[in-house]
Amino acid sequence: MVKPSLINRDFKNILNLSRPHKRHHMLYMLCGTFLLLISALYFKYASTTISVPQLSEDSKTPNVIAIALPQSSQLEASRSIAHLNIKPSTSLVTTQEETATTKQRTNNKPTGSWSEYTIKSGDNLARIFQQKKLSASTLHKIIHSSELSQSLKKIKPGQRIRFLQASNNDFLALEYAIDRIKTLSIHTNDDDTFSTSVIEKPVKVTHITATGSINNSLFYDAKQAGLSDRTIMQLANIFGWDIDFAQNLRQGDSFSLLYEAKYIDGKRIQNGNILAAEFINRGETFQAVRFVDNEGHSEYFSPKGKSMRKTFLRNPIDFARVSSHFNLRRKHPVLNRIRAHKGVDYAASSGTPIKATGDGRITYRGIKGGYGRVVIIQHGQKYSSLYAHMSKYSRQKKGSYVKQGQVIGYVGKSGLATGPHLHYEFRINGVHRNPLTAKFPSAKPINKKLFAQFKQQTGPLLAQLSQAKQTQLALNQ
Repeated sequence: MVKPSLINRDFKNILNLSRPHKRHHMLYMLCGTFLLLISALYFKYASTTISVPQLSEDSKTPNVIAIALPQSSQLEASRSIAHLNIKPSTSLVTTQEETATTKQRTNNKPTGSWSEYTIKSGDNLARIFQQKKLSASTLHKIIHSSELSQSLKKIKPGQRIRFLQASNNDFLALEYAIDRIKTLSIHTNDDDTFSTSVIEKPVKVTHITATGSINNSLFYDAKQAGLSDRTIMQLANIFGWDIDFAQNLRQGDSFSLLYEAKYIDGKRIQNGNILAAEFINRGETFQAVRFVDNEGHSEYFSPKGKSMRKTFLRNPIDFARVSSHFNLRRKHPVLNRIRAHKGVDYAASSGTPIKATGDGRITYRGIKGGYGRVVIIQHGQKYSSLYAHMSKYSRQKKGSYVKQGQVIGYVGKSGLATGPHLHYEFRINGVHRNPLTAKFPSAKPINKKLFAQFKQQTGPLLAQLSQAKQTQLALNQ
């Protein structure tokens, strides 16, 4: 321990120093005292820091240097930083409370899961949304969000809707498969509005050929050749004006066709249009090719440009069996006496659709004696047709204009009929003619101005069809 006498002696020696030396030593003592004071403050307030950016030599990203200051000096330090024109980012000073708030905000971000609903018979949107615990107001907003969303009103049993909902069941998005190609997509925006779009899958279209011979019926043998129901009906409609598929087919008749097939992700989804076709019936060859004009209208013509379409269909019912032919000396099955049968009867089950055989205006629609429920159509000045024994009518009224192939009623057995069938009559200038043998005028041929374009467009299609026939003949041999 230092003796007090020694301290007093040293202090006196300092006082006895010359004046300049005294001033220097006093300054040193004051500086030392100040440093001791700063050190004491450092240990007391070491928990409070601020961060000042410093650019590293290897990177443009600022490094952070922590400088310990007392709380009372933080304001002054901030002012100094501002004075030095240093702009610290918000991430430079982060308190524990702010970090916790940020984590909470991230955890509260809406997340959800997808679920799928298959539409059942009798379902409607209100019922579906109710089952998904979605409010009626949400449904109302979605339906009226855009014109695209109106397709939701056309939902059918078997279709599917996918819903994306938050954990609290709030609506986030939905996807509705309109068909195999188009999907309606609706999702919420940050401002509680909805964005709607239709997503179309890329479709690849290829050309496929098929050939076959008639051994049983067109429908059965075409199915054996790999054709879909839709393609078989197209084939029948193309040649339906020239060939009676219900009555005139013979074993050994044959068909060849070139048609479109549509694929999505390598899987065939459906068949498209028939591009070219040939049918040999009783040794007579009929050919047809599809032509699309500059306005997008399509029609089938012969290779020489004659329309395959006639002014009248040969049959008002698809694939029906003729149960009674045109016969002016026929004995009536109910009245049991000779009574002219001035038409053709087609046996078919009740409810089978009946088509107008030509364009025209309905001049009669109602009950007509033994005919039962009848529709009569006037086709211009020269032709008229009659359809009898209907079970019910379609929506048209007397005076309505109908197109060829349009459904006008359904098969029944009203009036004097022993069973469900259609009685069909065809008149030319008021005289009954056999609709199975009457000659019908063709529609207009290809426009002469379009004939060069017609040849250029249809030539490759007919060449593909011919090549397919030759390949099939070689395989058969």
